[in-house]
Amino acid sequence: MRCIMGESPSVQGYFVLAGMNSAGLSFGGGAGRYLAEWMVHGYPSENIWELDLKRFGALQSSRTFLRHRVMEVMPLLYDLKVPRWDFQTGRQLRTSPLYDRLDAQGARWMEKHGFERPKYFVPPDKDLLALEQSKTFYKPDWFDIVESEVKCCKEAVCVIDMSSFTKFEITSAGDQALEVLQYLFSNDLDVPVGHIVHTGMLNQAGGYENDCSIARLGKRSFFMISPTDQQVHCWAWLKKHMPEDSNLLLEDVTWKYTALNLIGPRAVDVLSELSYAPMTPDHFPSLFCKEMSVGYANGIRVMSMTHTGEPGFMLYIPIEYALHVYNEVMSVGQKYGIRNAGYYALRSLRIEKFFAFWGQDLNTLTTPLECGRESRVKLEKGMDFIGRDALLQQKQNGVYKRLTMFILDDHDTDLDLWPWWGEPIYRNGQYAGKTTSSAYSYTLERHVCLGFVHNFSEDTGEEQVVTADFINRGEYEIDIAGHRFQAKAKLYPVTSLFTHKRRKDDVELSDLHGK
Repeated sequence: MRCIMGESPSVQGYFVLAGMNSAGLSFGGGAGRYLAEWMVHGYPSENIWELDLKRFGALQSSRTFLRHRVMEVMPLLYDLKVPRWDFQTGRQLRTSPLYDRLDAQGARWMEKHGFERPKYFVPPDKDLLALEQSKTFYKPDWFDIVESEVKCCKEAVCVIDMSSFTKFEITSAGDQALEVLQYLFSNDLDVPVGHIVHTGMLNQAGGYENDCSIARLGKRSFFMISPTDQQVHCWAWLKKHMPEDSNLLLEDVTWKYTALNLIGPRAVDVLSELSYAPMTPDHFPSLFCKEMSVGYANGIRVMSMTHTGEPGFMLYIPIEYALHVYNEVMSVGQKYGIRNAGYYALRSLRIEKFFAFWGQDLNTLTTPLECGRESRVKLEKGMDFIGRDALLQQKQNGVYKRLTMFILDDHDTDLDLWPWWGEPIYRNGQYAGKTTSSAYSYTLERHVCLGFVHNFSEDTGEEQVVTADFINRGEYEIDIAGHRFQAKAKLYPVTSLFTHKRRKDDVELSDLHGK
């Protein structure tokens, strides 16, 4: 049972605490405390994103939506929800222009902020009904399907529809847009036109209010890409901190663009044929953005990034061109082995590359220094930004937790329960934190978990500074449903060490115990 709470995204200074559904007596103390902290300090002392009012938007306020969703939710209080569980009501509310096309090709769907997103694509020879009804904490029936999609991403080229990402444009008549964004974001956005910057939008304590990528389209124009469920929260934060300036324009353009993620070593070949332009790294370097023609369509924003660490491009396509561009990409890509892929493949790729996601690994209490993202912070960029003082203090004092990558050593993928998220982490037999996300790495042929390691004093239980040496000197176990599995800790990704897929017996994880 949950409630909703927080500051209204539309009325500044108006706070809400509601939806307790007869649980007010049990929620009252904690909910009242967190709301009071929110009102006084601007944020609560714990991560309560799951209760945040700004997780919801106008799309969830339909009376029909609420009636059907409530009827589904109430029985779930007494039901066991398996991993990767999805609501059945309120579906097909927000869809990409490619929805019907992808659905006909076997797409199975998940929902995020009302937006339908493909999980994976079922081959014609698979039993669709059995796959849909499969619910387990063990090895799932979609394992082989996702494996083939990941393999295609690494060896050929795949297409993932990522239209659900939140997309904003910030423009101004003068230099106001750059000045405001420099204050709101930790990285330096004063870069040449066409460059992309990964950065964080921090609060006063240095925690992540948003983790995003920003492309500089022009001297006074920026394109911001954020996680799907950040649409309301990010908009409210920007509006709250932006000055009332008629020359400064913030526009939500999420609905204007279909986003296709073209992943794999042959992505460059596909796009080169469709654009009649060289797409090699020499001509189109990493983290670069350029408006191009793709097929017959003009004005496609092509970005050299994939959110996975694999080579490829993101294509932001005006929605009227979406079907044409998709058809052209699939047609030209046939000779390169192209296929559709879903978010489960994306998850596996990003976790084995140690890519943290906001809402799963990062939250308002996580700072860039705690998750190895110092490179995305420019403390000396020539002007102040929100959270800078807190980061300077943390840099001097040290961090009290550190995001770490764990590779399970003695875990049997076929027989043992899988890690999903929230599993306890033990260092030298002592509790040290919990996992935030996990996935099976088809490259390492092992499970990979991400999680924060703390240094609790054995005498007092108080948190102490966590250093790289502290991480590397420990012996780790991940507790999955009461069974502890040995794990190797890494502060940096290891997949770059594997140029070819290797058998488990050939991999000596002890050799990977990093710096």
